[in-house]
Amino acid sequence: MASYRELLKQREALQRQIDAAQEQEVTAAIEKVREIINEYSLTPEQVFAQPRGKRGPKSGTKPAKYRDPVSGATWSGMGREPLWIKGQSREQFLIQD
Repeated sequence: MASYRELLKQREALQRQIDAAQEQEVTAAIEKVREIINEYSLTPEQVFAQPRGKRGPKSGTKPAKYRDPVSGATWSGMGREPLWIKGQSREQFLIQD
């Protein structure tokens, strides 16, 4: 069995081989990407734009559309109906601009 120091030397040698192989592969990948970009005359906006329909989570909330005159609670009209509006005409609870 190899000693601890011998194993450390082997690890260092392997790490150098890994780094060299990675550098060669990255260089080849960059060259291939450049060829494709030149072949199709792509712009940075085309290459790095987010795919359509995948823009991440929506931020913010919808503004309140309905208000309970008794408690002052509001509801945007999205999601489950609150009990104070359930089964009633929503028009009477509309918030006027």
